[in-house]
Amino acid sequence: MIGTTLRDRAILRISGAEAKPFLQGLLTRDVLTLQQGQPRWTGLLTPQGKALFDFILWAEDDDVLLDCEAAQSDALAKRLTLYRLRRKVTIARDESLAVHWSPDAGDQPLDPRLPALGHRWLAPAMPGDASAAFRAHRLALGVFEGVAELGQDQLLWLETNAGELHGVDYDKGCYVGQENTARMHYRNKVSRRLVAVPLDEADEKRQRAALPDLNLSIELRRVETLDPVTLPGWLAAAIADQAAE
Repeated sequence: MIGTTLRDRAILRISGAEAKPFLQGLLTRDVLTLQQGQPRWTGLLTPQGKALFDFILWAEDDDVLLDCEAAQSDALAKRLTLYRLRRKVTIARDESLAVHWSPDAGDQPLDPRLPALGHRWLAPAMPGDASAAFRAHRLALGVFEGVAELGQDQLLWLETNAGELHGVDYDKGCYVGQENTARMHYRNKVSRRLVAVPLDEADEKRQRAALPDLNLSIELRRVETLDPVTLPGWLAAAIADQAAE
């Protein structure tokens, strides 16, 4: 499939006897139960529960592969290295693999955040670049990723809609930022949401990023100000369920 490679993504390989336990104590998803061919979207947070990095986890035997932003891969590796201490863990860029995407590659895993995002897999790079096509498709579905959209140490993980996009396991045990994330969830306190609105409806005070090429403004807005009609169906349903609780 020519042009399936997402060239704005990179792969970090976490290997060694303690790779999975090491990540288990850091990330919002359960790493110990990660299975081959069943990727998981996760976050590395601040102790206060704010997003630092988001990425997708893949299992390969005893290794864990991190499908992350290429522009942030070095910074992510450096952050993980700070937590490594004396653990028997190796953190390195894997140049032999690339991330691929297709809306209809039925023999490949679905994106773990939302099935409508399409299929995603790891393989050697192919000619072409599908990054712009995937970005437009993803944002049309109201799914955000990366430092440009989520920021760093700015938004609480659940404000990014991570709960609805399968980005957190509430019963996995401790991880960095777990206390505030769990408190927001169990007290039903997600009062603000990251959403995309047309640029001509932008509110500069709430704007996180402006995307003129897609005529979109990414903004953090209070839930009570959101019109369900303008939201992607999956988010409108989640907010309605929250209001009914």
